Amino acid sequence: MRSLIGTAWALGVYRGGLRSLIHALKYKKQRSTLPYIETFLQQTGLVLADDYDFAVPVPLHRQREKWRGFNQVEVIFRSWLAAKGIPLRRALVRTKKTAPLYDHTPQERREILSQAFALSDDAAVAGRNILLLDDILTTGATLFACAAVLKRAGAARVDVLVFASDHR
Repeated sequence: MRSLIGTAWALGVYRGGLRSLIHALKYKKQRSTLPYIETFLQQTGLVLADDYDFAVPVPLHRQREKWRGFNQVEVIFRSWLAAKGIPLRRALVRTKKTAPLYDHTPQERREILSQAFALSDDAAVAGRNILLLDDILTTGATLFACAAVLKRAGAARVDVLVFASDHR
């Protein structure tokens, strides 16, 4: 299953200040964290390959996005990607509403996310090099589920970029 993903990067460790920034944005809807997030992104110095056709954020279920008012992955990366010339496209949709996964085991997460994602109607991913984005990497279940959909649809390469991870 790991062969679904090419290269993966985490820009920071999901602890301390980065954890607080993500939680404030994600769970308290505090967009006031975005300047700090953008500063962090600019300071990482990550150099990406120049052959990405586009970046794809992990989608939220439409009810959760309506409640929050935004997809936190999109708002985290939008400006940073634009400065790098990488378009952001909603090539995936979340077809199944799931509860937050932080209290579940890796196996439970995989089961919960089974069939939770699909290609959007206008997604053209065949033969494309895609940068899959998420805010947090813990077990990887969400990213693998998304990458599987993209690869089944013919994506040439799926690399992953997350804002923070609890893996060292």
